[in-house]
Amino acid sequence: MSKNDSISMSVIRRLPRYYRFLSELNEQHIDRISSTKLANIMNITASQVRQDLNCFGGFGQQGYGYSVSQLKEEIKNILGLNNNYKAILIGAGNLGKAVAMHMSFEKLGFELVGCFDNNEKKIGQQLNNIIVKHEDELEDFCTYNHIDTAFLCIPRICVENVLDKLYALGIKSYWNFSHYDITRHHSDTVVENVHLSDSLMTLSYRMNNAE
Repeated sequence: MSKNDSISMSVIRRLPRYYRFLSELNEQHIDRISSTKLANIMNITASQVRQDLNCFGGFGQQGYGYSVSQLKEEIKNILGLNNNYKAILIGAGNLGKAVAMHMSFEKLGFELVGCFDNNEKKIGQQLNNIIVKHEDELEDFCTYNHIDTAFLCIPRICVENVLDKLYALGIKSYWNFSHYDITRHHSDTVVENVHLSDSLMTLSYRMNNAE
């Protein structure tokens, strides 16, 4: 097991926030920041900041703090944002359209190269300069373009058939907007589940329990 395998998901899930805040500081031409000030921005403790960053090597200098631009680039590399993973989108409905049109994939380590649907009315439509293709074309397209990951913006009941097809093509990474449990069926996949309803229910809980 590599060192990175032992890093907790709670640390990993804070990395994008570090990157986002450091990018904002960099745009403000702030050259350096202390762990205390970075902790205040992150709404965690300075000790937690140091622990988080020590998981990947530290990067700070005693008495100086952190170079904002350097730490931003280090976290960018840790997150793999330069990898330009080739992605396809499955589902050109309202959610799929929103994802295709409003995400800055090129800044987030991905290149969206294809979009697929099985609804004849959507075939041929254009999403962010990508023509929607029929799912029947998946195999040839993925084989030719060496796809790394798929974004699933389809209902749960539609996932199983298309997932088996994608998995057979060697695609084992998914950004999953459906409620289908991919890892239960394919344990060797890397899946990031996005449950919008769970997030909204969490907001409801917090509102319900706010003083």
